[in-house]
Amino acid sequence: MEQIRNPLSCMIAVTIGMLAGCSVLSSLPFGEWPRQNADALDVREGAGLDAPYPWWESFDDPVLNRVVEAALESNFDLATAVARLDQARARARIATAARLPAIQASLGAVGFDAPTNVGLGAQLEELGLGTDAFAAFGVSLPDRLDQTTYSAGADVAYEVDFWGRSRDAALSAGAQREASEAAYRAVRMGVVAQTVATYLEIVDLRRQRGFAGETVEILGDWASLEKDRYDRGVGDIRDVYALRRSLADAEASLPGVNERLADAEGRLKVLLGGQQHAGLVATLPDTMPTSTMQPVPTGVPAEALAQRPDVAAARQRLAAARFALGARRAALLPSLSLSGSIGLQSPDTADWFDPDQWFRNLSSNLLAPVFQGGRLRGDVALAEAALAEATATYGHAVARATAEVETALVGLESTRHRVALLATFAEEARAEATLQEQRYASGVGGYVAFLAASQMNVGAKAARAAAERDLAYARLALHRALGGAWSSQAVGLNSAAYGEIAALPGSAVERVQGE
Repeated sequence: MEQIRNPLSCMIAVTIGMLAGCSVLSSLPFGEWPRQNADALDVREGAGLDAPYPWWESFDDPVLNRVVEAALESNFDLATAVARLDQARARARIATAARLPAIQASLGAVGFDAPTNVGLGAQLEELGLGTDAFAAFGVSLPDRLDQTTYSAGADVAYEVDFWGRSRDAALSAGAQREASEAAYRAVRMGVVAQTVATYLEIVDLRRQRGFAGETVEILGDWASLEKDRYDRGVGDIRDVYALRRSLADAEASLPGVNERLADAEGRLKVLLGGQQHAGLVATLPDTMPTSTMQPVPTGVPAEALAQRPDVAAARQRLAAARFALGARRAALLPSLSLSGSIGLQSPDTADWFDPDQWFRNLSSNLLAPVFQGGRLRGDVALAEAALAEATATYGHAVARATAEVETALVGLESTRHRVALLATFAEEARAEATLQEQRYASGVGGYVAFLAASQMNVGAKAARAAAERDLAYARLALHRALGGAWSSQAVGLNSAAYGEIAALPGSAVERVQGE
């Protein structure tokens, strides 16, 4: 059985098929924009997520490297981000599938059983062609009519993407997927940065605990000596009280250091996925990484903004909003859908493979929106507002990234200068403590002078250690501001990506506002 509803439908289908490359996106207020290949909309997914560039290895600390690797392996926030990325990939596959024909296989059996004197039989009776009329010719009709028809075939449905609505929807979903991948990299960057920061905090607290212990020991000896001098009538009670107060303050600081250290170790265990890496936390050293004084290559801000995951995510969300607007505008225009079925039909399953038993149905429908209460226009207005928001968000992300890189560079340089000054002071304090120790050992100097020089030496070492900690934090802040590596060459970025970042924000905002 073949059925063609209207020859005009066939003519429309042919015409639309010839012009199927048209799209309403050309009317958008954007200039050239890097976009996915419209002729290759399949969701391309690699074997897995890309491995992060190991920028933390620039600290030259093997223990830190092991800690970061453990965090990348077991962190719960990363597991959550991977699940979100899988959802985005699934949504992209769903959107891409809408551009393809829908084919469904069918297998059915239809049974018919009714009295002869109803339906068509009753109408024949009224015309005088009932049972008696057939009996006159020697033909006997049964009391009931029954028949079972078996069919097997395929149903096909396809909407011609004349205006590019399905294509833009698929491109929008693909851009959202890439934005989710960038968001995953942002989470990964945050986890690594937080892990490195917590590691540095633990190392510093362990060093400060050691310095506090040395200070308590020195002040204890000094307080005992001053008390002995007072008992012998050659000391001042005010000096005794002052030293006891300093000793009490130093002893009181130790529990606070231990509390902060326990808190930092607990946070690091959470970053590492729980207690499974508790043994690794216990092996952390009390020495700061030595490579934090290495210089930063020149030209970092101009090359590295494109690799920041938050900038990449904002850029892809902007592209997704642009394609979504094209899809909403295309929904205002007529749509053409084609449907049909083909298969075999027979009252006997043995005849299913008989070519004479085949059938087909073909139909086409051209639908145009006439009145929907302003819903479609509202969808377009909503998409335009979303595009303006995405444009502003992208511009803000680029401006923030630029400011953070510049601030991090200034902070790193100033902290490096402060470390150099405190290192000079610490070296002078160490030399003075060594001299006073030699003077006391030779009987030339007094023990009080030796204790004072020792306390100054410990204080200078503590100040230098705090400055080295701040320098490590400043280096980490620059890594985070740059998205990880020092330059685009470290992660294989192309030069066009930065060109888009440098040129887009202002002009894009102006074009959206001008629309």
